[in-house]
Amino acid sequence: MLVVMQTGAPEQQVKDVCERIEALGFEAHPIFGAFKTVIGVTGDTRRLDVGSLESLPGVAECIIIGKPYKLVSREFKKEDTVLSIPTPLGDVKFGGEHVGMIAGPCAVETREQAFAIAAPLALAGVKLFRGGAYKPRTSPYSFQGLAVPGLEILSAIRDKFGMGIVTEAVDNEGVDHVERYADVIQIGARNMQNYSLLKRAGRAHKPVMLKRGLSATLDELLMAAEYIASEGNTQIMLCERGVRTFADHSRNTLDLAIVPAAKALSHLPIIADPSHGTGQRRKVLPLARAAIAVGADGLMIEVHNAPDRAMSDGVQSILPAEFTQLREECDAIAHVLKRSLN
Repeated sequence: MLVVMQTGAPEQQVKDVCERIEALGFEAHPIFGAFKTVIGVTGDTRRLDVGSLESLPGVAECIIIGKPYKLVSREFKKEDTVLSIPTPLGDVKFGGEHVGMIAGPCAVETREQAFAIAAPLALAGVKLFRGGAYKPRTSPYSFQGLAVPGLEILSAIRDKFGMGIVTEAVDNEGVDHVERYADVIQIGARNMQNYSLLKRAGRAHKPVMLKRGLSATLDELLMAAEYIASEGNTQIMLCERGVRTFADHSRNTLDLAIVPAAKALSHLPIIADPSHGTGQRRKVLPLARAAIAVGADGLMIEVHNAPDRAMSDGVQSILPAEFTQLREECDAIAHVLKRSLN
């Protein structure tokens, strides 16, 4: 449910309405706009007496939201959310007119490897560096990441090159570590419906990038985002990383149709990961171009200086020189759409 306040309603009236909502056993989530304030009400609102709220001073109307996800829905917030991530090099924005870029290796293997990749990416203008310190793998015998030592390497990259850090947390303890060392918490595809982890990310004070599950529908992805938002963290961006289909010409099927579909239902920014979405190096560039063309708010690209020797996903990682071409071409497409790549 949405409680729409009257234009110019004073802050005290908004506070009184929030207190009334919470006294009735629900949660209040105010959003302050330039002219009006709306308050999202979460909980089982079927038992809520709408009249008791509409009679309060300053309330204009109450609107029932039809979707099971409330806080992330377009009904709750009409305008696009622009997620701004501060880095030492400046803010990186996703959404609205802004297209953000994230790049780096699938996994942090050694300090030398990570720095060898970070240096050319920094020269190419990348402000957000991705690298896995915790790696959930299909096989228990595959490289699982360096854990905290990997996070320390990523922190050193921030200190050296000024880039913000995006890295995955796979459990609640991992969120504690990632929140301390990184700038964006990634929730991977395998954990999209790990509700305990989603709730912990919702209590974090860092932006969250939520990847779509291997077979998840759009509604399921948005419900997972709702878990995060319901705990208080609304700094969320969605990520389409490919789903499992009958196709055998690529590792996954990058579902770019979800981008405009998500934008119709949700105000959250959505980015694309053509590296995991294809699983093949030669397909990353054309799918990255296509993602920008359909309206994606950003890209996450896997880059490796020696992909043939990579300990994780080398076959889908492009070289730093290839990334420069990708950035230039995607920037040109974004410009046609009156957007800017940052």
